[in-house]
Amino acid sequence: MAMAAIRSVYTITGRINTGDTVTETLDRIAEAVVEGVGFGAAVVNYLHPDGVYEAVAIAGSEEARAELLGARYPAAEFDAHLAAADRWGQLLYLPHERHNAGIQSWVPDAADLPDGVPDGERWHPLDALFAPLRAPDGSLVGVLSVDLPADGRRPGAFQRELLEMLAAQAGIAINNANLVEALRRERQHLAASEAAFRLAFNGAGTGMCMIGLEGADLARIVRVNPAMCELLGRDADVLVSMRFGDVIHPDDLDHSREIFAGGTGSIRDYEVRCVRGDGETIWVSATMSVVAGSPSFAITQVQDITGRKATEADLVRRASRDPLTGLVNREAFTEALTAAIRLARTEGVLSALLFCDLDDFKVVNDTLGHDAGDAVLVAAAHRLQSLVRPTDTVARLGGDEFVVLTGNVSVPDLGALVDRLERSISMPVPHDGHIMRVRVSVGVAVIDDTIEDAGAALRAADREMYLVKGNRHAGEVTRRVTAFGDRSGAPGGMPVLRLARPEAAQ
Repeated sequence: MAMAAIRSVYTITGRINTGDTVTETLDRIAEAVVEGVGFGAAVVNYLHPDGVYEAVAIAGSEEARAELLGARYPAAEFDAHLAAADRWGQLLYLPHERHNAGIQSWVPDAADLPDGVPDGERWHPLDALFAPLRAPDGSLVGVLSVDLPADGRRPGAFQRELLEMLAAQAGIAINNANLVEALRRERQHLAASEAAFRLAFNGAGTGMCMIGLEGADLARIVRVNPAMCELLGRDADVLVSMRFGDVIHPDDLDHSREIFAGGTGSIRDYEVRCVRGDGETIWVSATMSVVAGSPSFAITQVQDITGRKATEADLVRRASRDPLTGLVNREAFTEALTAAIRLARTEGVLSALLFCDLDDFKVVNDTLGHDAGDAVLVAAAHRLQSLVRPTDTVARLGGDEFVVLTGNVSVPDLGALVDRLERSISMPVPHDGHIMRVRVSVGVAVIDDTIEDAGAALRAADREMYLVKGNRHAGEVTRRVTAFGDRSGAPGGMPVLRLARPEAAQ
């Protein structure tokens, strides 16, 4: 009979571990006590993480269920109640003499207990028997309370042992159910997080993509949102078959690789050019967050800044250009001239600086107005620009003063260039029914390793220009201006090319 009872308990406790939730597991524990251990009522008081016991499962008595289900006890108060009990092995027996009326409880009717039991063995309606429920690590997860022994007697050794066996299995079952529910909550949280991320990712107005950082997915685009597809002019299935470098402009690949080489756990902002599916190049601003994990990946948010870049480039161009003629201004020209001086000193490459001043320009302004003068300046700028090589630099210093920086030029070629400049500038300029003519005086300074700085070069060429202008007014310069290559006469050793005078030109 004892073996049959033990087998019954093991069979019943096997069902305890099949509960899908903590509540279902607790219900099965209470039912197992009533079904297999010989008690008419069982209450499972579950210990919540916040330190409160709650009667969550009751079996065997509808009156007990109505009275106790949902009752809550602060852990300190309930533990003090249990501390007054006698220890029966792993069980706690609280005789009716120590009944605590301050704890909410259910008292069965004495009539529910069988008659004919000797007084010394009789179970009293106020008696209570408790079985602590512990997880495998020994931590308390609840307390099982039983009542109404079937034979009306205080439990003997065998019945108590059966209760202990069931309580041990019940503690393990509760712990397992807690773990399962925690895992389920975590999965639900992850699923909710994934759903929220997917909604935010796909619904974002800015382009977003995920890029793998390990193994076969290294630098591969693994996910894109619709905004990214529109930005790059490619379908999602096309983009996720590509690697990161496939959409980056070739000239920006090295910079982009440096961004990815910075390790994990950081946020990096950078600007890079991308190539759309139609071949158009666009500028984008990207914010990349590298997420550590297994596998690690990068989430990148991308915005099209092509318009902003164009505006910035236009501002830079305007800052370095003369607004009337479109030529570079004095500041930008000084940078180019400084670079030529540096090249002459380090590599011996010679350049020439031509200082050009328009003659008779004031007459045009005074007689025909500033609009006519502006037309002359624009025409002169275009003509100067058309006569030099793409590697040469033409600038307007201000007023009617222009400069030309030409590199790696021989003396004969330089003379021919000055000649072409004079003849081109002297061509008529039509404007508002008028035909205007001006001439140009050109002073030349050679840029070699004796040049100190840009200011000295400009002053030397300016002096040469005034010398030409003065000789022209005195009638001492031939109509066809040439250069004969004398580089010796400038003050301070500045090499110059002087213009031919009539006697030298003959």
